Amino acid sequence: MGTITINGKKVEFTNEKNLLTIIRKAGIEIPTLCYQPELSVFGACRLCTVEDDRGRCFASCSEEPRDGMVIYTHTERLRKHRKLIIELLLAAHCRDCTTCDKHGKCTLQRLAYQHGINNVRFANHREPMHVDFSSPSIVRDPNKCILCGCCVRVCNEIQSVGVLGFAHRGTDATVVPAFNRDLADTNCVGCGQCRAVCPTGALTIHHNMTDVWQALGDPNTRVVAQIAPAVRVAVGEAFGLPKGESSMGKIVAALHRMGFDQVFDTTYSADLTIMEESAEFLERVGKGEKLPLLTSCCPAWVKFVENEYPEFRENISTCRSPQGMFSAVLKEYYRDEANAGGKKTFVVSIMPCTAKKMEAQRPNSYTHGQKDTDAVLTTAELIRMIDAHGISFENLPSEACDMPFGIGSGGGVIFGTTGGVTEAVLRRLTQGSDIASLNAIADCGVRGDQGIREFTVPYNGLEVRICVASGLANARKVLEAVKSGEKAYHFIEVMACSGGCVMGGGQPADGARSVRKETRTRGLYAADGDMAIKKSNDNPLMDVFYNGYFKGKAHELLHNPHE
Repeated sequence: MGTITINGKKVEFTNEKNLLTIIRKAGIEIPTLCYQPELSVFGACRLCTVEDDRGRCFASCSEEPRDGMVIYTHTERLRKHRKLIIELLLAAHCRDCTTCDKHGKCTLQRLAYQHGINNVRFANHREPMHVDFSSPSIVRDPNKCILCGCCVRVCNEIQSVGVLGFAHRGTDATVVPAFNRDLADTNCVGCGQCRAVCPTGALTIHHNMTDVWQALGDPNTRVVAQIAPAVRVAVGEAFGLPKGESSMGKIVAALHRMGFDQVFDTTYSADLTIMEESAEFLERVGKGEKLPLLTSCCPAWVKFVENEYPEFRENISTCRSPQGMFSAVLKEYYRDEANAGGKKTFVVSIMPCTAKKMEAQRPNSYTHGQKDTDAVLTTAELIRMIDAHGISFENLPSEACDMPFGIGSGGGVIFGTTGGVTEAVLRRLTQGSDIASLNAIADCGVRGDQGIREFTVPYNGLEVRICVASGLANARKVLEAVKSGEKAYHFIEVMACSGGCVMGGGQPADGARSVRKETRTRGLYAADGDMAIKKSNDNPLMDVFYNGYFKGKAHELLHNPHE
């Protein structure tokens, strides 16, 4: 422990890794553009520069705290310093702010306002660069890049994909994929974590809102929505509701008012996923082949395996993701003329994930030659559409999802957090439904903040070895350990985004990352606690599905067509 004097007040510190952390804990906010607590220190923007009692200036993000330091954070010298940095950044920046996707939420724009920059003294002499729309998930606009390096570090350090990097030097420096290729021509998995950390509009979501608006305006089209579990704990914060609070009922009400004919909860197809994946797991264990079973819910993770570890491709579950299953089921249901009512069906998937846009275009997301998911909206896009429709979201009454697919289990709800798929599978394989049995599963090691979690559970005389990982860098460590023979598992769950779908690339990215992850995860577990049905196999609609209209069609609709 030591003591630092900040702006005349003494502040104690213990094991904080840098001066910036201590300053913020003291309730003093100083600007940053390149600093992300979970990433390596880059020190590029210099906006966090502070001054000591000897007049020495240094970046607080990279300065190790020392006992007895005397620091000033907002001297006149520092204010001029920061204002000049922002002006210089703006000088080489596209200034079409009113039409920028990040308008109103751009960190650079906010800092310019805070520092009283009403005009930029310096002309922009940079030649306009190509805007990359090739990826169905992410749009890359290098004209708005400020070289903060956040996207490069998250792609390399957290995701271990390494698609983005720095090229050239000096005023020609830029962030690009290797050889300046389009994102679609790289190993990009579409996870959107680069977009989540980008402080400007250089990396944004590839929108599908126009397609949805057009479908809603067509009287001959039935527009049907499915809503992923993680969406419900992120939408409300954009409208002033408590962070992490489930607003599922309000989302359903908003979609009805926007013109959606029917609204369903993806927890229904999450339950179908558990039914199918559990059966597949037991079959593989019985045969002792294609183990470990790798989960298939996360499209970014699936693409990562296909790109980086093709030798594990046969280990991926043949099950479609919950999005893929539900869209296929909905399209099949409305192929029946009695259900179609003379209208064509347009399925909209509302997801926390940018990679789901890529998944919807994959060949195995088509059934009978027809695309199953017509459009994917991220949580961020949904928020914009609600706002554009003039809906007072916070004042909406809650509404229930529509039938015949309106019931899901708590096991389906927790799909949105890392470890949730595994926990739902364990609930399915466990006989008891009482609180004690469910608590024992929750406490077995499946929950937690660690990027890699390993544990063993007994099942019918077998000690089932399980691994749960989030973040593709952690997934790489797990697969390398399996590949080398160092580790052996029966079941591996991976979510590409650290923390799971609650931290997906399509979620709102405002505020501290740690707070977002904690509150949203807690919100999903709270929503699970409120559910009367905890286990997928206890969902009465499972029996209706398997023995009703879809009898004999389960494998065709719920598994990838090539399987």
